[in-house]
Amino acid sequence: MRRQRLEEFIAPLRVPAGRKVHLGSDYDPAYKAGIANKKAGKELLEEGVSLLSDYQGRLAAQNSWGVLVVLQALDTAGKDGAIRHVMSGVNPQGVSVHSFKVPSTEELDHDYLWRYASRLPARGQIGIFNRSHYEEVLVVRVHPENLEREQLPPHARGEDVWQRRYREINDWERYLVDNGFKIVKLFLNLSKEEQRSRLLRRIDLPDHRWKFSDADVAERARWEDYQHAISQALSHTSTEWAPWHVIPADHKWFARTAVACVVLDALMEIDPHYPKVGEEQRRELLRAKQELEAEAPHGAPLDPNVAGGDA
Repeated sequence: MRRQRLEEFIAPLRVPAGRKVHLGSDYDPAYKAGIANKKAGKELLEEGVSLLSDYQGRLAAQNSWGVLVVLQALDTAGKDGAIRHVMSGVNPQGVSVHSFKVPSTEELDHDYLWRYASRLPARGQIGIFNRSHYEEVLVVRVHPENLEREQLPPHARGEDVWQRRYREINDWERYLVDNGFKIVKLFLNLSKEEQRSRLLRRIDLPDHRWKFSDADVAERARWEDYQHAISQALSHTSTEWAPWHVIPADHKWFARTAVACVVLDALMEIDPHYPKVGEEQRRELLRAKQELEAEAPHGAPLDPNVAGGDA
């Protein structure tokens, strides 16, 4: 029943494979899925965080699957806050977060997926890409001068470069999924007016001013270009094996709840279990237990963890 409720909650957020997306008209940034208020949303988030902690422990113990969470958004959409709140209850040793900035000289000397492939999570771990390989079909598409910096041969800079990159990304993600790495792709969808409000908030509040950058306003001037590039990326790279979810981000509390639900649903689909102990391991555990109990000081319980202390 819990999995069914999750599926019903996130179904409107999922981009069906093959669908042609028009971001501005297809997905409402202020959508709240009928949740009454912020308090109710926070209660759902707390429940989701608790379940995430349980499933992450199982994922690490089973050590068969890894999970890659891809977070894409425009400036001020709340990626950092979503990571901080959704992952607040998990074991930090089992989670890695990577933010991808402007490529270094070394990274530009490799293929465009190289720096992302080198930071993938291991089996048993959750890896989060705060911005991701999708920068290569979003920022690079809006700013084609970045394509020149990649030092590609002429044939790789042709008119079909974006269609080719969609295909290459789909193939790469299919390869990862086939090898046991679940991919959860989330686009935090913010309205232009809400972005304006958040940028002003960064200017108005002294403890927020450090977050502000002139580049944020410059990028905002390319809003329509980004809407087109995002719509194209969602249309061409939401697949059966790695679908996109468009997360309404005008209400931060709802965005965090929705992110938690989509990640939790992916872990439930994997359904990891703690490994079963075989007979030989049981005998080894029993021998170790007897040795430890024999070391108990006089008057101390043999095993403080068992009722009565002498079981």
